[in-house]
Amino acid sequence: MTPSTRNKNRDFPSNPQVTLSSARILLPVLILATAFAQVTTSQYDNARTGANLSETALTPQNVNSSSFGKLFSLQVDGDIYAQPLYLPAVDIPGKGKHNVVFIATEHDSVYAFDANGQPSTPLWHVSFLRSGVSTVPASAVQCPFIRPEIGITPTPVIDRATGTLYVLARTKESASLLSPSHYVQRLHALAITTGVEKFGGPVEIKASVKGRGAGGSNGQIDFDPLRELPRASLLLANGQIYLTWASSCDVAPYHGWVMTYDAHTLAQTGVLNTSPDAEESGIWQGDTGPAADTAGNVFFATGNGKFDVDVNGRDYGDSVLKLSPAKGPLTVADFFTPFNQKELNSNDLDIGSGGPLLLPDQLGPHPHLLLTGGKGGRLYVIDRDHMGKYHSGDDTHAVQVILAGSGIYSAPAYWNHHVFLFAADDVLKDFALVNGRLSVDPVARGKTQFIDPGATPTISSNGATNGIVWVIRSKGWNAPDRNAELHAYDASNIAREIYSSEQNRSRDRAGLCLRFNIPTVANGKVYVGVKSAVEVYGLLR
Repeated sequence: MTPSTRNKNRDFPSNPQVTLSSARILLPVLILATAFAQVTTSQYDNARTGANLSETALTPQNVNSSSFGKLFSLQVDGDIYAQPLYLPAVDIPGKGKHNVVFIATEHDSVYAFDANGQPSTPLWHVSFLRSGVSTVPASAVQCPFIRPEIGITPTPVIDRATGTLYVLARTKESASLLSPSHYVQRLHALAITTGVEKFGGPVEIKASVKGRGAGGSNGQIDFDPLRELPRASLLLANGQIYLTWASSCDVAPYHGWVMTYDAHTLAQTGVLNTSPDAEESGIWQGDTGPAADTAGNVFFATGNGKFDVDVNGRDYGDSVLKLSPAKGPLTVADFFTPFNQKELNSNDLDIGSGGPLLLPDQLGPHPHLLLTGGKGGRLYVIDRDHMGKYHSGDDTHAVQVILAGSGIYSAPAYWNHHVFLFAADDVLKDFALVNGRLSVDPVARGKTQFIDPGATPTISSNGATNGIVWVIRSKGWNAPDRNAELHAYDASNIAREIYSSEQNRSRDRAGLCLRFNIPTVANGKVYVGVKSAVEVYGLLR
């Protein structure tokens, strides 16, 4: 099908990547609490729960249009699809300690800003462009979804232990004005304090596997840096950086690729092609990330393509894959494929449009569960220990399957025995989770309908109290440009919307929206990526 008809471009244990230490100062009338959260990866943790449990400043009582609104904007040089990341108390040489928000743009730039806007100019800024090196024009990838340029799309990841920010960037390059251009993708490892390259980086992304699939030659398939789009966020697990790819729209030939790089040397340690003897099977996941459990197993979903593993093939179209944590060659340890995969593929209803969520340990026969959804609107509940592989005729190999909406282009979020999901052309829904089973029908619904693609929720709370569900209303796949909208709901009853940036437009209206953006909530502020800026919201003085 053509790119215009295939709407793509779509990535527990207690939050291992969101930590909290607090200092409380007792004043005569009120208690001031300073929480030092850190957001080092997409959706706050490797389980992709979408929850920051360390938020003490923002509550359902004070997030309203009277006391909460837009504070300032951080101006950058390009559009922002990557979720902003956040670290407290970073010692910037010559500038002192700052709480820092890290921003990556499609203009191939990475910025470090003071998270409180003091100053509003960058603490440091790195550009990957130079003479003969430019961003990739949208016309080159033959897809209109990210335009006018493509540089850094997936959310980076931070290793706080080594002070390193890992970024995957794309460029168009030529040796001289007279030489032909070629396309390159590189993994960068930047010092969080200065933006300087580390570990001998960057490294160029190259790979080849044996196979008879599309675009191959002489029994080999080479990674194509022009056709392969890295959309799902980066993952740091098992001492490795996990990178994944699909395509821009569905421009052929393309494959789903997974590669790992040693986090300390940037040496490539593993390569997996999910359709070596076919095509497609891309890993989009709507800008959300592959997930990893505490044992180091990695999970992700593929979209479209042929599935033939049940007949001794090697192609994993429309499947959820589990990778072994062992270093070295990437191997599929287990998988789940819907019984109607052929129908899903032929109708472009792939399950790779949504990202996975790993639930905390549950009571009952299936303690370790994964949730993921697809364009058919079904939310699959899968046993991570025994994923079920493929079963013809029905989906009884899943723990549970719920028709949750018309199409899912996002990841659900988890908080306090509830799962929150915002499907396309729908409202926010809350499903109760009891002993490893989801309520078949939502226990609560929001009242504001979003167009396609819905949204991936973010939850802020102080542990199990003061929960707020945040979402960005963004651009539909073929809709005209519009302003982004930040919405907040009381997590204990999402029928109560407590704030919208449209309630006081003159003060709070955000810039032009992009597709799939996820807000970042940290230490009393909400960071919203838009075209060429991050809008910062918080309590008004």
